[in-house]
Amino acid sequence: MPYNDIPWNLPRRQLLGRQTTDLLREQIARGTWTECLPPERELCATLQISRHTLRVALKQLMEEGIIKAEHGRGNLITARSRRGKKAFEASDIGLLLPGSLDRMLPIHVVWINHLRAMLAERGCRLHLFHGLKYARRDPSSALKQLVTRQKHKCWVLLLSDEPVQRWFQDNKVPCVVAGSIYKDVSLPYCDLDHRAVCRHAAGLLLGRGHRRIALLVQKSRLAGDVESEEGFAEGMRRSPHGDAEMLISNHDATAPGIANAVRRLMARKPAPTALLVVNPFHYLTATTCLTRLGLRVPEDISVVSRDGETYLSYLLPVPTRYEIDPRNFAKALLTMVLEMLESGATSKRTVQLMPACIAGESVAEARKP
Repeated sequence: MPYNDIPWNLPRRQLLGRQTTDLLREQIARGTWTECLPPERELCATLQISRHTLRVALKQLMEEGIIKAEHGRGNLITARSRRGKKAFEASDIGLLLPGSLDRMLPIHVVWINHLRAMLAERGCRLHLFHGLKYARRDPSSALKQLVTRQKHKCWVLLLSDEPVQRWFQDNKVPCVVAGSIYKDVSLPYCDLDHRAVCRHAAGLLLGRGHRRIALLVQKSRLAGDVESEEGFAEGMRRSPHGDAEMLISNHDATAPGIANAVRRLMARKPAPTALLVVNPFHYLTATTCLTRLGLRVPEDISVVSRDGETYLSYLLPVPTRYEIDPRNFAKALLTMVLEMLESGATSKRTVQLMPACIAGESVAEARKP
């Protein structure tokens, strides 16, 4: 079967669906509808769109917590406080990044800029704080000093590790995690569904005939990386192929460390025929190392990136990857932050967005032994 004809389980980007979502969101914000949306048949006729397109838009609004479906009543509007760009008096929001700024990916910068602009339209200011003192094994002293000096009404935690999340939870500081949370942590969070992505990637590679597949992930794992490993394992366990072998290779997130992990994998007998790489920067290092080993992508080994970045589309072969519109991520996060500002809580404590699988050129049929 040609690669582009493979039936993907994850949705692709749909411009019409996105436009419909934006239009409905805007009308809800203006107060066009008070309690619930009009019936689907009426909306389709008014907007001149298909029922499928409308339902794509409604699903996105539900994921953002703007509407909810209730049997017998239709699609109820739940985000009443955002019918109009309500101003919050002198509201400051802190964005905390434990560690250095170079931990951020380009996509983080993009959605942060979107979020900052959206908050500014509502009279809110977003301030970025970072530092190694917040990434210590025990960051409690630094965090206490930070939230005492900076009287912010809500915090956004980016790339936060377990001690940081637990401190905010234990001290009941209003916050939203931009990422996944650890087990036994109950903070509200907004992230991509890494578990579903890696489960899908495992199925994709198994479907192309690969039986020895490795996940390349750093040792010091964020909660999203833990979910990635669990999703990858689920996808491999679901394989009907008794000879399917799952490999987990950890590294220290440095270029030499990633290269060593790749070399160890490829020295195995037999070696894996496919890699799933967590982090797009690590994808660059891994594929460069494979080239140095004399291996071609995808002729000798298939490689998938769990995450998407704009620069990946300039690589040859173009990587197969999973992407999301950073503006949509910022909008979903905005909904949660505004609720925290208004009431100190959010009605939707978990928002997981599904990326689209971008079919690149880095995956091929497994070579027969």
